[in-house]
Amino acid sequence: LSSRRVQVKMLDGDKLLKEMATETEPSTRAKARTELKPLASHTHSMEGYAMDWSAVHTGRFASGDCNKKIHVWEPQEGGRWQVGGAFVGHEGSLEDLQWSPTEGTVFASCSSDKTVRVWDTRERSKPMITVQAHDSDVNVISWNCMVAYMLASGAEDGSLRIWDLRSFASGSHVSHFGFHRRAVTSVEWCPYEGSMLASSGADNQLAVWDLALERDPEEEEALAPDGNAAAPEDLPAQLLFLHGGQSDLKELHWHPQIPGLIGSTAADGFNMFKAS
Repeated sequence: LSSRRVQVKMLDGDKLLKEMATETEPSTRAKARTELKPLASHTHSMEGYAMDWSAVHTGRFASGDCNKKIHVWEPQEGGRWQVGGAFVGHEGSLEDLQWSPTEGTVFASCSSDKTVRVWDTRERSKPMITVQAHDSDVNVISWNCMVAYMLASGAEDGSLRIWDLRSFASGSHVSHFGFHRRAVTSVEWCPYEGSMLASSGADNQLAVWDLALERDPEEEEALAPDGNAAAPEDLPAQLLFLHGGQSDLKELHWHPQIPGLIGSTAADGFNMFKAS
């Protein structure tokens, strides 16, 4: 989303890849990029940061803005999109969107109004479910593609919560982690291990979690008989790996083809690393 023209633009990524592979002068490549015309565009009434593609319905797309509105883009013949009317219901800025990994008409949204809402594209006037998910702005959400009833949310106060959508209601989260000391900036489930996810925060830490892990006092005692190497009591047992060294972490993604590989972006560059 552009903060100046307040537009969402669709570009042909295949053309960009072919351009990068072409043996031309850097100045020629730069000129070609600036002349690349969007396949489609839509103007939002205010800047925004929420967008997501549907994994079920090819080409279906959603975008949200700081003016509390969500628009769903429907693919048309000839590489075009039709943008429908606004989905309304949030009382604060839209922060993130996630399509259901199994249902083509269902998506979730989160907002600075502290809620997570689940929508059906066939009903724009109100969400199907509204839940107060945190005590502060909800910055990010991620829908588990391996276990379709699991949703993760991260908030401005640094809290990370896991939800079971089969019993989705305020206060019904199945896990709560207060590990991050500042706002959660990104969260994503592992695409090939249903119990694993990663989160990043404004505290410059990227954490990898495995919800299948549990604390075993007997094992800890056996591994550290003198007690000096025992894990702190307030350290979550599900915390599998911690990555540091970046400043102002913004976003992370698991590599879809290389198990364990994570890419993270920050103000001082981006990292590629394997947690396992």
